[in-house]
Amino acid sequence: MDKLWLKSYPPGVPAEINPDQYGSLVQLLDEAFQKHAGRDAFVCMDKRMSFAELDAHSKRMAAWLQSRGMAKGARVAVMMPNVLQYPIAIAAILRAGYVVVNVNPLYTARELEHQIKDSGAEAIIVLENFAHTVQQVLGKTPLRHVVVASMGEMLGGLKGMLVDFVVRNVKKLVPDFAIPNMVRFKDALSQAGKMPFTAPQIASGDIAFLQYTGGTTGVSKGATLTHRNVVANVLQMEAWAAPSMTREPVLEQPVIVCALPLYHIFALTVCALWGMRSGSLNLLIPNPRDIPGFVKELRKYQVNLFPAVNTLYNALLGHPDFQQVDFSGLRMCMGGGMAVQRAVNDKWQQVTGTHITEGYGLSETAPVATANRCDLPVFTGTIGLPVSSTDIAILDDDDKEVALGQPGEIAIRGPQVMAGYWNRPDETAKVMTADGYFKSGDVGVMDENGYVKIVDRKKDMILVSGFNVYPNELEGVIAAHPGVLECAVVGVPDQHSGEAVKVFVVRRDPHLTAEQLMEYCKQQLTGYKKPKYIEFRDELPKTNVGKILRRALREEAQPA
Repeated sequence: MDKLWLKSYPPGVPAEINPDQYGSLVQLLDEAFQKHAGRDAFVCMDKRMSFAELDAHSKRMAAWLQSRGMAKGARVAVMMPNVLQYPIAIAAILRAGYVVVNVNPLYTARELEHQIKDSGAEAIIVLENFAHTVQQVLGKTPLRHVVVASMGEMLGGLKGMLVDFVVRNVKKLVPDFAIPNMVRFKDALSQAGKMPFTAPQIASGDIAFLQYTGGTTGVSKGATLTHRNVVANVLQMEAWAAPSMTREPVLEQPVIVCALPLYHIFALTVCALWGMRSGSLNLLIPNPRDIPGFVKELRKYQVNLFPAVNTLYNALLGHPDFQQVDFSGLRMCMGGGMAVQRAVNDKWQQVTGTHITEGYGLSETAPVATANRCDLPVFTGTIGLPVSSTDIAILDDDDKEVALGQPGEIAIRGPQVMAGYWNRPDETAKVMTADGYFKSGDVGVMDENGYVKIVDRKKDMILVSGFNVYPNELEGVIAAHPGVLECAVVGVPDQHSGEAVKVFVVRRDPHLTAEQLMEYCKQQLTGYKKPKYIEFRDELPKTNVGKILRRALREEAQPA
């Protein structure tokens, strides 16, 4: 298919970027540290860390890691929320010539054991709140070196000690743990003062990150992202966002809200890495689920870039103090990870004056593959256009392109597409075509202007009496009901139709009844799409990034 999407590009956005502009992510970071040395790079709990400090801290930590005797290419896990130690750890691991393995800090011991074994990680940097989980997997995994951080240690002085005291003794958020030969994060930095740092030779094809898939559709696998993959996506995002981020008046220093966890590829690439390259100040939010605390932080800054997922935007809108935040400097809001609902976008735009620019990507694509134009204040209901240097094909079950406007599997080709799944050549072969496209597992259509619309995940599609029913469509309709806060749609077995539609609903209006919602659906949806069952819940199961876990609901709804 011709690149018909190029005719819809914003003025000034290039058709191609140069993924070889930097030989590695380390070269990109070194440039940023020098260029922006006098600026603050990250702020967390009112403590600021400059680019110069990040440069010095990460070089020291890199020297300490090298002193452990690990070979180039060794995997080092990071298991922390958004705290100041996180960007230090990422930069240190990459600068030392190692591979970052991002780990969800809320993982159970079973989940952590799988990821450490699968990645072969020899070292881990963990916040003490989660060290008890690491303790449980020692002896069962290749882990040999454990660095333990604390919430307060980088805050300095009395404040740092007070934060640690409250976290440990008042809130009791640090379960007891005992890890032989562990080293405290600050001690490692101190010890490294006498250690040499050797800058390794890093090639663009070397692995930078093992980014494990979210597991919403099955067993978690490690997407192998090279330095070139991630450099490419940073440059793609920079080019795509330029119409909003570089327009007049020029921002002295952009402020990015980093509430999505840095262990997730969306925040990692957009906030941390692109943020560092652009000399931005990243506002780190350790616990975005604490909405009152989050809103309190937002009121301290005039933010310019706000990446989030639909559920987080929705939660913020529901807090009474959110209306008092100053959004006059807001340039761009990015939505990804899950479908942005029109009702949420419309309310967000009404409150903040800025629409949500929806994009699409996966861990396997580092992550951004498509995005809507940020220079047009419209909500398209699509995932937008392929970004620079990216091809999108819509394929049938035989990997052949379907006719324009017909549904098929979204396939992606570009410099940001992973090298493959870590140690899983069989799984890699299932998702890569002979001509280099990655098959996403998402069903979509492309229109004549190059805009792509997701119909749904293949595995989430519901087959009702031979008709395809796509949960995303139904959820968008049901979520627009004023009495609905959140919802999730799944298919359940039905002896008459094969499958039937079931919707799980969290009410905004406590008086909403199933009959009222059913009548609304009858008015909005054709017969076979209407839910057969409605179940009200106090909350829906979600990943830590805020994706609703349809799989968990679907498994729960199956007969025993």
